[in-house]
Amino acid sequence: MVEILPLLLFMTVCFCLIAGYPVALTLAGVSLLFAGFGVLIGVFDTAYTALIPNRIFGILVNQNLFAVPLFVFMGSMLEKSRIAESLLKNMGLIFGRLPGGLGISVILVGMLLAASTGIVGATVVTMGILSLPTMLNAGYRPSLACGTVCATGTLGQIVPPSICLVLLGEVISNAYQQSQLNAGVFAPEFVSTGDLFAGAIIPSLLLVFAYATYVLGIAITRPKDAPSLEDQSFSLSKKELVAAVFKGFFPPIILMVAVLGSILLGIATPTEASSVGALGAILLALAKRKLSLAVLHEVSIETMKITSMVYLILVGATIFSSIFRGFGGEELIEAFLNDLPGGVFSATLAVMLLIFLLGFILDFIEITFMIVPLVGPVLLTMGLDPIWLGVMIAVNLQTSFLTPPFGFSLFYLRSVVPESVNTTDIYRGVIPFIILQLLLLLLLALQPGLVTWLPSILN
Repeated sequence: MVEILPLLLFMTVCFCLIAGYPVALTLAGVSLLFAGFGVLIGVFDTAYTALIPNRIFGILVNQNLFAVPLFVFMGSMLEKSRIAESLLKNMGLIFGRLPGGLGISVILVGMLLAASTGIVGATVVTMGILSLPTMLNAGYRPSLACGTVCATGTLGQIVPPSICLVLLGEVISNAYQQSQLNAGVFAPEFVSTGDLFAGAIIPSLLLVFAYATYVLGIAITRPKDAPSLEDQSFSLSKKELVAAVFKGFFPPIILMVAVLGSILLGIATPTEASSVGALGAILLALAKRKLSLAVLHEVSIETMKITSMVYLILVGATIFSSIFRGFGGEELIEAFLNDLPGGVFSATLAVMLLIFLLGFILDFIEITFMIVPLVGPVLLTMGLDPIWLGVMIAVNLQTSFLTPPFGFSLFYLRSVVPESVNTTDIYRGVIPFIILQLLLLLLLALQPGLVTWLPSILN
């Protein structure tokens, strides 16, 4: 009975989440109920609950997590002030003459928007509202348009400096330190969020390049599915083209490069860079005369909602992990993974499959705080590189969120597509992008240097 309590705790939490109960309250409430039951039958040490207040206080004063509200503010400001919409319009003007130019513009804008927010639902919905009607009106095949928008919206999982990587970087860093302590290393090395940003750059660029190449290939081989704007009597003077580049294209890109570059070059920490990004987004909106008190109020409310959600889930996940460990769950996971035939390969594959399946019912934030702290130390003790593991988890979850019929991004897009677009169009459209992501996972597994090379030369 005692041995199965950690498994019962985990399954009960998952069942309640599937039933639709709030994530943070479910994690905390179910865990505390199990702890109370464990105390009654004499199998749970209350020392594990006594540590919870200190762990929660540590979360609230963690300076790395201060970057979360600032990055959310930056992304929300770019969206609510319609800078993202202006960027999409201007990139459409620049690339419109190319085969599949509009689709490529959507991918590039989606990459920038995803990087600045990292919230899959917000990015998919925003890109669906901004770009999907434009692509359909331009004559794009509905399945291609939906697939492009949906896949682009999930880029926030892997494109730095999104808050997903900020949160994952914090958890991976703690797991790496824990794995070293478990191995008897009492002067552990540290992995920073900036290291994870650096590791994610090459994989994210490869994925964006693969997306754009696929759209370009469709436009060349089946031009009716992705017509260029030139085919629709599109014209643009040289003066208008220059204005589109310097007014609508360069400023947001310079902002993102400044934020990410300052982190990678060691000029600023992620928290400091996020404050620069937030201030830069305000100045950019002000310069474009798109900033008003109404926009600022809307952005502030959105930032408060998302930040509160992140912190509340983190508190709930902290309670869950403490009580799960109190029941011996960590030892159970370690024994299971170590006993798998095939060693570290089988253990990594099993964890990746579990995370992929959980991506159907849990969001990235819940998985990051609930699952990664439990399996991360075990895998890292087996010798995996922490940066490589973090990037693989991010790409894996990105693929899960895109996979029919339960992928989160599919439901988000379905909520904003016109009635003329069928659900089957969305499913058919994302399949090629899922294949591209699976190929990237395979490539990173075979060539881990694609992840670890850049962090190694920057340190």
